[in-house]
Amino acid sequence: MRRAADQLLQAQTARFGGLDPLLPAATAPPEGDVITAALPGGERVAGVVVRTALEPGSLGSLWSALDVWELHPLLGMSGGHGMDPLLRQWHRVISRGTIGPDSACVVTWPTRDAEATRALLDHGFVPLSVIAVRTVATAPVPRPAGGRAPSVRRAGLADAEAVVQLELAELEYSALVGGAIARPEATELKRASVARHLAKQDPVWLAERDGVAIGMAHCWLTESEPGSWSAIRLPMGRWGYVNCLSVLPDERGGGVGQELMAVAHRELGDAGTVGSFLYYHPTNPLSSVFWARQGYRPLWTTWEIRPAGALR
Repeated sequence: MRRAADQLLQAQTARFGGLDPLLPAATAPPEGDVITAALPGGERVAGVVVRTALEPGSLGSLWSALDVWELHPLLGMSGGHGMDPLLRQWHRVISRGTIGPDSACVVTWPTRDAEATRALLDHGFVPLSVIAVRTVATAPVPRPAGGRAPSVRRAGLADAEAVVQLELAELEYSALVGGAIARPEATELKRASVARHLAKQDPVWLAERDGVAIGMAHCWLTESEPGSWSAIRLPMGRWGYVNCLSVLPDERGGGVGQELMAVAHRELGDAGTVGSFLYYHPTNPLSSVFWARQGYRPLWTTWEIRPAGALR
């Protein structure tokens, strides 16, 4: 099995390179339950299914089901021709168990693999989020004409509650149009998370007008290096991560988000990054347009089915 898996990984790396030059080499999946499927020509593909149970009240529960089955495909060069039978086999495995309502099946796959996209759609998956990237070589976005630009400054510990309220505004909207979940404990989870990041002096910027916070960009730095999580999804180097961009509802569409990201991109670039990345929901009518205008483009798509028993 090890030799066959290595061959599939080598072939998958070659396929990834042909799809998108920013994709890193395919990496071995984590430990889990192995499933395999046969192709019409006699070749075999494989995948590893990892089940994760999140604790109720955990921060991750704000963007994930509590019971998650994640498939890590090993398709070699087969693309969609391999994805389809592997998903059929996964359906047979899933259908043998008892599935609760707060559950999901998840697959993360290169966005540009259109053949695999077709297979995922046919089996009931929805593209709930993408990892999008922007390199430092991307030209700055011109400011919109007219209007009064807000002032932008770094947030400190004294700004924690303003940052929390802005993150909650983003969560409320994302829960309508994407994979986020506005759970009852969201406020306290956000307060604890924001306090940790501000205490670490992670870069968080506030946009203000007349002394009132109307927008926020929450970022941090991460290293994509061998053995790190980032190396599975990104080329090697230092990257800026845009964790959350939020603008109050009445201020949206007026250039506040663009002003925040102009500052964030400049300062993240000054910190020696090769680029920045983020997650956004393709079904979000605001972010799907906004991030493209800022120079981001999808690299990976995370496909989900909720509940997991809806896999077909």
